[in-house]
Amino acid sequence: IMLLLNGSVFMPSVLTLIGIPGLQSVQCWIGIPFCVMYVIAVIGNSLILGIIRYERSLHKPMYIFLAMLGATDIALSTCILPKMLGIFWFHLPEISFAACLLQMWLIHSFQAIESGILLAMALDRYVAICDPLRHTTIFSQQLLTHIGVGVTLRAAILTVPSIMLIKCRLKLYRTTVISHSYCEHMAVVKLAIEDVRINKIYGLFVAFSILGFDIIFITLSYVQIFLTVFQLPQKEARFKAFNTCIAHICVFLQFYLLAFFSFFTHRFGSHIPPYVHILLSNLYLLVPPFLNPIVYGVKTKQIRDHVLKMFLPKKP
Repeated sequence: IMLLLNGSVFMPSVLTLIGIPGLQSVQCWIGIPFCVMYVIAVIGNSLILGIIRYERSLHKPMYIFLAMLGATDIALSTCILPKMLGIFWFHLPEISFAACLLQMWLIHSFQAIESGILLAMALDRYVAICDPLRHTTIFSQQLLTHIGVGVTLRAAILTVPSIMLIKCRLKLYRTTVISHSYCEHMAVVKLAIEDVRINKIYGLFVAFSILGFDIIFITLSYVQIFLTVFQLPQKEARFKAFNTCIAHICVFLQFYLLAFFSFFTHRFGSHIPPYVHILLSNLYLLVPPFLNPIVYGVKTKQIRDHVLKMFLPKKP
């Protein structure tokens, strides 16, 4: 039950997502490229998952991590896009408070899982290039399982308190209208009348403890990889080793550059128009799932060969 107290709302049961503030008149058109990106993301990542699942020669750490990334990308984009298209195309902006918190938790959890998988992929390439003789021993099936469980638990456990802090601490809201196209942590926190410093501090802590930790170790891994590659005597060996990392570096850069740009503009870019914030946040969640299968499909020979084999008829 919603009670109005001096214009504020006590424990709202329903929230309203307005989409992209300032661009409501053209949201139906913005939804078209977003939908195309989502369809390509789902098809591309499903294709990679199917190839890795049924091709036994690809049951190696590098491709297993790629399959984990593909599954996470499908889940992440599915958390955001169906509801977003409901707002853009069918004028269905309402979302229950519980569903909003669930969407928030899923989105931030899958973002953290994706970051953890990118770290695992960087460490896999580091061992494969810098200590190739021990690669098979180190990256055993048991370790891969532990990594998968570990990055999932880390994400779920670290993001739960931010949801609980909203649910348990914030009772009075100045409005139930969220100036966003999905339930983002800061967008919901800013609706509250109470002191939200703890919520903001914990949000920053999670962002830097996950993204900050991962990006430091990924950067260190690639610095060491490049030092090792440039010391190889043969030019062909250097090129081959460097080429195996190109796809990872492209995915790593587009994920973290978009993440930090969106993160800092949302918190510190008060002079930037709201629609820029929201578009950046949307692109941050939709571009990586869309680009990842394209990057890996083009740059990874084994994946590319299997895709061509599926779609091009065999010569008689």
